[in-house]
Amino acid sequence: MNQGTIKLVGGTDTQAGELAAYDALVAQYMGAAEQGCSEALLDLGMVFSTGAHGLAVDLVEAHKWFNLAAVGGQDSAANCRAEISEDMTAREIAEAQRRAREWLRANADRARRVA
Repeated sequence: MNQGTIKLVGGTDTQAGELAAYDALVAQYMGAAEQGCSEALLDLGMVFSTGAHGLAVDLVEAHKWFNLAAVGGQDSAANCRAEISEDMTAREIAEAQRRAREWLRANADRARRVA
């Protein structure tokens, strides 16, 4: 089940502990998303769209998570998805949609709980 690659932004030794905590928080979001939590899907979209929690900005991943959150009933996710789409190419949007479909197929039982 490929959720996408989480790319942590490198830091100094003094930041290593902070990055580990951020990585754990993102992993927590991922786990909640896999359990059908639509709020976690929205949180992941926010993380990837802003580069929060030590992650690199990845609009394709953000679009994917916002799309999944919108399907799960998070009204604000559709607005977030539309906003970042303005900064994406048609190819990037198509890739994000492909990844969302792939995630839904891989998580069919959980996706039913999200929708």
